[in-house]
Amino acid sequence: VMENSKPSLAAAAPQPGSENESEMAAAPAAGAQATSEVTAAEKSLLHGTGASGPEPPYPDAAQKVSRELLINRLNFTHFQDDCIQVHFAHRRYERSLLVPALPQPCFGEELECRWVHPADISAVLPSYDLDYILVPRGRSFIQAVPKVIAIGPEGVRLALPAASRETRLRKVERQTCRDISVHALQNATAFAGRLLDFNAFSFRVELDATPPQRFEWIDPQRPVSIVLYKGSATFFSGECTITRSTQGDATRSYVMEPLKQEVHRYQKAEFRSQRQELTPSPDLVFRHPLTGRRMDLKVADLSGSGFATEEDEHAAVLMPGLMLPEVELWFANSFKLTGSVQVVFRRVLGRKSALRVVHCGLALMDMPAQDHVKLLAMLHQSKDRNAYICNELELEALWDFLFETGFIYPEKYAWIHKKKTAIKETYEKLYTRSPQIARHFIYQDKGVIQGHVAMIRFWRNTWLIHHHAALKTALNKAGLRVLDQISRFTHDTLRFRSLHMDHLACYYRPQNKFPHRVFGGFAQYLKNPQACSIDPFAYLRIRQLPQAEGALPSGWQLSPADDGSIADLNDFYSERSGGLMLKAMDLEPDRWKADDLSQEYRRAGLHRQRHLLALSHGKRLKAFIIANVSEIGLNLSDLTTCLQVIITDPGGLEPEIFARSLHLSSQVAGLEEMVALVYPAAYPQRHGLPIDKIYNLWLVNTFVADQAYLKYLSRLTRYI
Repeated sequence: VMENSKPSLAAAAPQPGSENESEMAAAPAAGAQATSEVTAAEKSLLHGTGASGPEPPYPDAAQKVSRELLINRLNFTHFQDDCIQVHFAHRRYERSLLVPALPQPCFGEELECRWVHPADISAVLPSYDLDYILVPRGRSFIQAVPKVIAIGPEGVRLALPAASRETRLRKVERQTCRDISVHALQNATAFAGRLLDFNAFSFRVELDATPPQRFEWIDPQRPVSIVLYKGSATFFSGECTITRSTQGDATRSYVMEPLKQEVHRYQKAEFRSQRQELTPSPDLVFRHPLTGRRMDLKVADLSGSGFATEEDEHAAVLMPGLMLPEVELWFANSFKLTGSVQVVFRRVLGRKSALRVVHCGLALMDMPAQDHVKLLAMLHQSKDRNAYICNELELEALWDFLFETGFIYPEKYAWIHKKKTAIKETYEKLYTRSPQIARHFIYQDKGVIQGHVAMIRFWRNTWLIHHHAALKTALNKAGLRVLDQISRFTHDTLRFRSLHMDHLACYYRPQNKFPHRVFGGFAQYLKNPQACSIDPFAYLRIRQLPQAEGALPSGWQLSPADDGSIADLNDFYSERSGGLMLKAMDLEPDRWKADDLSQEYRRAGLHRQRHLLALSHGKRLKAFIIANVSEIGLNLSDLTTCLQVIITDPGGLEPEIFARSLHLSSQVAGLEEMVALVYPAAYPQRHGLPIDKIYNLWLVNTFVADQAYLKYLSRLTRYI
């Protein structure tokens, strides 16, 4: 039933408001009784989920609006199932309420609205008069002062004025939030609550005091640690200052401002990702985690680890520390890349088109592997038009290059020529299907390959660099350029958990001057085996070993590895080398059993398997054998299909026993013809076994050595 009510004839007087403050319950007028405190019903209306909660308008921002346009905006609001705001003023005290209402279709001069919270309105009507309504219009509102025809617990009927005014209600708009929980912590006391609204400069929360808690436990002069979250997803955490609060025993509202305008997600570094401005610049598209609204911003500059964007100050929604779990980068509306980011800084710039602009930096937290490759490929091409990452190659040109550069020399070809058909099929998968476990870097000019390096993810968090070659006429340029590419790629990738770039590995022969200078030189320069280590292996062919066939003598056994043999292996290597080999190869006590990487290979149509075996005499570990089995040609020196043998105790390990253990291990792996890499290399040398060559296994911890490696490499590449 609608009730007649005295109409409100004048618009509410504008109230002052800061761009960083939300409308809170005003203090009682002089001489007012304590009963002027805001009631629970009033709070429910003020903080209702249907309300956007703007402050009263600034009078100097007004613009005249006709009744026809007002009706059109009301009908659009109804079409969107959205709300308008109905402003009520207390008849005795200087306070007001904004009540959300649902407008009904409007076809003339009268408007009917339904309250969003009809159960609470009865407590308001006896003490408040309707002042004006606020109708959303984009980033502003239309303020109309109607006459009240009838009002009641269910709704209100209004006569619309002939003219209204459009106004921008705040210098910085405040966005209403839904279903965002708050955890506030100060002095070892935690309060729970919810987020009401926010902008990029501050936000308003409502906290609950659960007995024996009292709000007096919160010191407004000291910082409060705030966490904003929904379910298991955390969107913001940081220290904030309290700028304003309401009164109340059970609940209180607080306006908070983050203390920091910059978040140090990673340590400051001398060498950083190179930011570039692309033309056309991509668009950042995402749903804001606190409001659910779709946002579309221009990207100002871009790198492989983050980017910057700009937004108008009055509509800013990116505050430092905010996590955006799902974003899209759209490139000319042609294709998109996805990922998650965190806002790491915000800076207010000078005027641009008569409006101040906020420049925001965002750090990439994660990105699908294939999307990140596409991003880096664009950026590398933008810097150097001849630099390519994971481009689809003409394989005939690649084979021509590998033979021309001498990468495939006669002795190597004698080993692989019988397998050439299978090797070509493997390269077809690696270079034309872009599997997630393989990367290649090409430097080419006018279609001619001048430099090439590839890497394969051969252990869980370790990538094996191989196939590094360059034309002799371009060695000083192309060979270093592809190494520069791979180092910048690693720098931009190492922080992403999903890309598994914890370690880089490379086998090289110490007599080869170029890798010895680059890889060996860096290890010598760093002098820290936990950052970069080198372990020499002897390379020999099993079929050339004497007396390889036959059973092991009594007392000797070859069995699957267990926790005990892994522990003995780690103790030996820690004492012998202290390097990175066991960590990089997933042979530490807490990681050796997992083998999920083999599933990645199967998804790519490739094969990878490993068998871990312990050679023991009695209960003493003599050697640890890793039987690696992979696709033919994955590495042209068979370093990915081989036995890696770590001699932990050479005493009593005669060459015949050693040879038979390797032969039995190759049978376990299911391959008759295999090569062995033996560490320490001194064992086969001491016993006169036929060694083909020595390979150094170079390993680098990317997190520890990233900056040092970039600095070292920059000295080598400064003239290219």
